[in-house]
Amino acid sequence: MTNSVLAFVFPGQGSQQIGMLADAAQAFPEVSATFSEASSVLGYDLWDLCQNGAQEDINLTERTQPLLLTASVSLYRAWLAQGGVTPAYMAGHSLGEWSALVCSGVLDFADGVRLVRERGRLMQEAVPAGEGAMAAVIGLDDSAVEVACAESAEGEVVAAVNYNSPGQVVIAGSAAAVGRAIDACKAAGAKRAMPLPVSAPFHTELMRPAADKLAPQIEATVFNAPATPIIHNVHAKTESDPAAIKALMVEQIYSPVRWTACVQSMAGFGVQQLVECGPGKVLAGLAKRIDRSLVAQNIESSEQLSAAVTATAG
Repeated sequence: MTNSVLAFVFPGQGSQQIGMLADAAQAFPEVSATFSEASSVLGYDLWDLCQNGAQEDINLTERTQPLLLTASVSLYRAWLAQGGVTPAYMAGHSLGEWSALVCSGVLDFADGVRLVRERGRLMQEAVPAGEGAMAAVIGLDDSAVEVACAESAEGEVVAAVNYNSPGQVVIAGSAAAVGRAIDACKAAGAKRAMPLPVSAPFHTELMRPAADKLAPQIEATVFNAPATPIIHNVHAKTESDPAAIKALMVEQIYSPVRWTACVQSMAGFGVQQLVECGPGKVLAGLAKRIDRSLVAQNIESSEQLSAAVTATAG
């Protein structure tokens, strides 16, 4: 489809795999160069980690976040180098919103790597391992999930935190409360409600200490107005003021990811084609469930990227 309005979306945690981008790195020098740049900031070889490390190593939040940021930015740089058109809009799922900030020029890449490493470390530290939990709920309306969480809290924290697509919501909070909410969602008619292999309850009030600690570091970093509008997780709207974007990135840590609304906003802005820029195809799959009129694809491999450049050429 040519001459259609294009948006880029960037994945969050869970899309990382050992061996990812190996093909793209052989085809596009931008990939290796971007990983080298990140490695010099981090003080370890990020490319070697994601090619030859162990899955449990790249699943450590402090490493996952800079890894996925670097992967997405490297593919976006390759996209532009191959003559890919600049998208009209961008959005990212949770950590992926930081990839959007870098690719839209809000944030320098090296600053982005530093901040998401800290973001990951602080988020993991905010709740001791084993005390928090997350779970996916399939086949239940958003409002029914919210009611189940409210009735299951019993003085603890449990809430809907990722509105991923109609009928797919992730909940998070204190481990015991999440357990009660899983049972409540099943009783309310959910097709499935299952714990996720994540130890920290992301995007809940339990993350507010992490946000408070990251806020001064965000404040001390230069943010620019975005060259490409970004639809933000917190409210599914665009924002042009750098100070307001800083505030949103702090708030995002303890607020729900309103992904369904973000994709619906893009469609409302006239987006017809959506490219997932990063490893995996989770967001491309969600987009089709949110709005079937969207043409969604991912560009993790060199073949996919080259084909998408051609398909989206004006």
